[in-house]
This record gives sequence, C-alpha cells and structure tokens, in this order.
Amino acid sequence: MSGMIVDCAVYRDGQRTEGPADFSDALDAARADGDAFVWIGLHEPTSEELDLVASEFGLHPLAVEDALTAAHQRPKLEVYPESLFTVVKTAGYHAAERAVEVGEVLVFIGDAFAITVRHGAVSPLASLRKDLEAQPDLLRHGPAAVLYGVCDRVVDDYLDLAATLQGDLDELEAEVFAPGRSRGVAERIYGFKRQVVAFRRGTAPLQEPATRLVRADVPYVQEGLRPYLRDVLDHLTKVNELVDGLDRLLSDILSANLAQVSVQQNDDMRKISAWAALAAVPTLIAGIYGMNFDHMPELHEVWGYPAAVALMVGVCAVLHRFFKRAGWL
Repeated sequence: MSGMIVDCAVYRDGQRTEGPADFSDALDAARADGDAFVWIGLHEPTSEELDLVASEFGLHPLAVEDALTAAHQRPKLEVYPESLFTVVKTAGYHAAERAVEVGEVLVFIGDAFAITVRHGAVSPLASLRKDLEAQPDLLRHGPAAVLYGVCDRVVDDYLDLAATLQGDLDELEAEVFAPGRSRGVAERIYGFKRQVVAFRRGTAPLQEPATRLVRADVPYVQEGLRPYLRDVLDHLTKVNELVDGLDRLLSDILSANLAQVSVQQNDDMRKISAWAALAAVPTLIAGIYGMNFDHMPELHEVWGYPAAVALMVGVCAVLHRFFKRAGWL
C-alpha cells in the first residue's frame, strides 16, 4: 500500500503536524480534533489499493470507478453524500516531440479529508503540497483548500502551455507565408491542430465545474475560499479564450496554405499549357509538311524547308511573348 501513497499528513490550523502513519488512524485523529483534516496523495493506485482507501473514507463506488479509469474521464464536478469529487485534466508540453502531454488529477474532499489521485507524469503534486504548506492561512479553509490548490496549479500550467503553443504557432505561420516554404506544411498544421484539440479537451469542459465551485450551493467549500476559486475561474476563462484563438488562427492558416497550394497548382497548369501550345505549333507544321504531297506548295522549292522552320520559330516566339506577358511563363 505504501508504494502508491505519495504522502499522508494531518493539517491542524493550517499547519502540517505529526500524525499516525496509518491513514485510517490519521482520519480518526483529524475528526477527533474537529479543526483538522488529513490529505492523502495517491499516484496511479490499483483497484485493490483504491478500494481499501474508499472503504475507509466512504467514497462513492461510481467516483472510485472513475478514479480508476482516469484516461477516459472528462473534467467534471460531482456531489455525493459523503464527498465532493472533481476531475481535472493536467497538460504539459513535451519539447522534444513538440506535443501536448495530458494527465489527470482526481480530488475527493469530505469531512476532514482530502484525497488526490494522480495519473500520468504531468504536474506532480509534491511541489504543490509544499506551496500550500507555506500558506497556512489558505489551509485553514480545510480540505477544499487542496482542491483550490490543484485547480490553481493546473490552470497556471494551462496558461504556460498556451503561451508555448502561441510561440510555436507564430513560427509555423511565418513558415507558411515564407517564399520558399518547405514541403509538408499542411501535415504540420494538421498535427498542430490535433495538439490544440487535445489541449482543449481539458480546458473547455473544466469551465462548468469551475463555475459551480464559486457558487454557495456546493458542499465542503467554505465561503472564504470562494474568492480564490473565482480567481481560478477568471484565469480559466482567459485560457479558453486563448485556445479558441489558437484554433481559429490554425484554421485560417490551413485555409491560406490550401489557397496557396491551389494557386501554385493553377500556375503550374498554366505553364504546362503554355509549353504544350508552344510544342504544338512546330508539331502541326512539321506534320503537314511530313504528309509528302506531290503538289503541295514549297515542297520543291529550295527555300521551302528554311521557310517552314522560320514559320515554326516565328509563331513560337510570338506565343512565348504572349504567354510571358500574361504571366503564364
């Protein structure tokens, strides 16, 4: 069991205190104190491990099932008789692959307890715990302070990721409109759009749970914590606006790239048509003179052949000048 428990601590009056090593005893001690709570951090627990925690803390079976199948969950907020269950998507940037990396954090808060279940390598919560422990006034708000801390950290990561994606998009936009752009630009735009869609799956659905958390009808959230949650909601709204802007700009860039390709193809077709017309003239004249008529004019004249060649060259020169001025060549 200790392998999946990252940390277990009891907090009294906003301060971390020494408590029982067993999480069940720690919960009893926190409830007996009346002004304390226990925070347990889990990382990718197995079904048996999470069932043991669920039985001790009275977690709802549906929430436990969601916590086990984390890869398929959308950000959401669910209220159960004994707990408040929240799912948030974490997102980071894999610089080497230029790809968005997604994980999940699931938070249970209830009477004198907070449980965080993390899936994936994105946004480890060890540093978050240290940051919250440095803010005892915030931890005095109880278990909901942990939920606020998780949401605040995740949304701050969203802002950093949005800024990174904006920088990459600026580079891609410059490449699309560069005179000698490289091949495969459309594939890069499409791949970038997929990264934005993956990012959006975490940010957009979180808007509704974040809005609910600032309302007074959500249990286990103290009134003094709601201004902090409103700040998270404001930042999340900004993130969603940024993601919408990225998505729209990507669509515009893709349309512009397709238009450029279409124009280039039309230009290539004009050049091919022009050269085909230039080749057709001597072919036509040579074909006529190659029919070997006995009574055809100029066949038996000394100047007949030079005249035919001169006619070919002259007509081709006129056509070349015409196509050049028209922009086809």
